[in-house]
Amino acid sequence: MLKALIFDMDGVLVDSMPFHAAAWKKAFLDMGMEIQDRDIYAIEGSNPRTGLPLLIRKARREPDAYDFETITSIYRQEFKRIFELKAFDGMKECLEVLKTRFLLSVVSGSDRSIVYGIVDRLFPGIFDTVVTGDDITNSKPHPDPFLKAVKLLKVRREECVIIENAILGVEAAKKAEIYCIGVPTYVEPWQLDRADLVVGDHKKLMEHLLSLEPALRFRI
Repeated sequence: MLKALIFDMDGVLVDSMPFHAAAWKKAFLDMGMEIQDRDIYAIEGSNPRTGLPLLIRKARREPDAYDFETITSIYRQEFKRIFELKAFDGMKECLEVLKTRFLLSVVSGSDRSIVYGIVDRLFPGIFDTVVTGDDITNSKPHPDPFLKAVKLLKVRREECVIIENAILGVEAAKKAEIYCIGVPTYVEPWQLDRADLVVGDHKKLMEHLLSLEPALRFRI
């Protein structure tokens, strides 16, 4: 029986990844490196501990030569400066309906302060649990963030559905052995082909979610 829906935040609930990308690019430029939007989108869902080494190597540099905390501090300051808070159209109303049927959770690789700042402002009282990048050691594509949400929700994996827009997020969902719906917000649909279902856009995503009933069963 379907009991819980687990949402990624950036790119699923809020249109925030362009701001994350711009902030990371600024931080890297300040450190004498250049990275591309596509490189940032490819590691969406990871936290700085695991994502920064990948980005630094994309810039053809060695991670050991850089202080991660300095880069992350520049990114945080720039993100807070430029970020424009905006949920995807209809998402808040969709979640309000879904909350009457299911337990709801957010799982994000972003910092705790960023995640709670967004959730508290846009979706107050909606989510039963929130898991941030600060709450786990192994970020996406490891299954740990989603498994932590399952544990906090006090449900079984087969009673959950994950909604993801990121390549690493879909990989994490499948490693957790949880049914996954992919929405290709910033990547091509084929890049999410490991998901159990890929919907074309947010309008189709919300239509599908609102059609779900608690009695549905999903096979992994």
